[in-house]
Amino acid sequence: GTWTEKVLHSFNLLSEAGSEATPYGGVILDASGNLYGTTSNGGDGVGAVFELTPTTGGDWTESVLYSFKQNGADGNTPYAGLTFDAAGNLYGTTLLGGAYYDCYGGEYGCGTVFELTPTAGGGWTEEILHEFDNNGIDGNYPYSTLVFDAQGNLYGTTFWGGTYPNCSGNGYGCGTVFELTPVAGGTWTEKILHNFGDSSTDGFGPDSSLIFDASGNLYGATLYGGASSGGTAFKLLPRKGGWVEDILHNFSDNGTDGYLPYAGLTFDASGNLYGTTYFGGAHGSTYEGGTVFKIKP
Repeated sequence: GTWTEKVLHSFNLLSEAGSEATPYGGVILDASGNLYGTTSNGGDGVGAVFELTPTTGGDWTESVLYSFKQNGADGNTPYAGLTFDAAGNLYGTTLLGGAYYDCYGGEYGCGTVFELTPTAGGGWTEEILHEFDNNGIDGNYPYSTLVFDAQGNLYGTTFWGGTYPNCSGNGYGCGTVFELTPVAGGTWTEKILHNFGDSSTDGFGPDSSLIFDASGNLYGATLYGGASSGGTAFKLLPRKGGWVEDILHNFSDNGTDGYLPYAGLTFDASGNLYGTTYFGGAHGSTYEGGTVFKIKP
C-alpha cells in the first residue's frame, strides 16, 4: 500500500546554455506514455516546451520541442500546462509576449495562445493563435491551461484585462473568460464570455483553468473578490445572446473557511466540486495553512 517516488528529470538552468528550468504547470501524457510540459525559464531565455520519453532501462530522456523567443512577436514565459487535440497538436498559453509588447508600459507583452504542430522531420512548428491586448476590451496575462469543448473551441481565463480597467485600484483590469473559435483559413476568433468586475457580487483575478460539466457549463475560481474578498468559485451558463455567471461560493478569511483559491476545480461522479485554497482554515491567520474544500450542489 505504499508509494515510491522517482525523479524523472531535474531541470538546471545553470548547467549549460539553453537549459530549461522552473516548470509551473503540470504535465500531460500522450497515447505512447510520453510526458509534455512547459518551463517558464530557459531555452532561449523565456521558457520552453519539453517532452520526456521513457527508455527501456527505466530512465527518461528530455527533448526540447520549442524555445520561446523574446522578440516581440513570439510568446514568452509559459506558466500553464498544455492541451492536446485529437490530431496530436499541442496548445498552450504564455503569460507574456506577443505583438502588443508595451503592455501596461512594461514592454513584456500581454500574453499569447499558441499551437505546436508536429512536422514530418520530427520537429515542431509554432503558430500564434491569439495575442492578448491591453485595449480595455481584451483580457491579458493568462496563467491558465486551455480546455476544449466538443466542437473544437478553446476556453481559458486571463488574470488581468477586460472592461473593468481599474480593478481594486490596480489599473490592470479584473480578468476575463475567453473562447477561441477556429475559422476557415486556419485563423482563430476570440470572444470574451465574461468580464470579472470589482464588486461584492463578482470575483476577480482568475488564476486557474476551467472545467466543463456534461451540460456544457463552465466552472472555475477567482483568486480575489466576492462578498468576503477571499475569492470565489463560479459557474458560467451558456444562454442565448451570452453567458450568465453564478457565484457558487464566496471564500472568507473567517477562521474556518479557506481563501485565495489559486488552483482550479474538479468534479466527482455525483457532481460535487473539489479544490484548494492557499490561505485560511482552522489554524488561524498566524499559520495561513490553507484548505481542501468540497462544494455540494
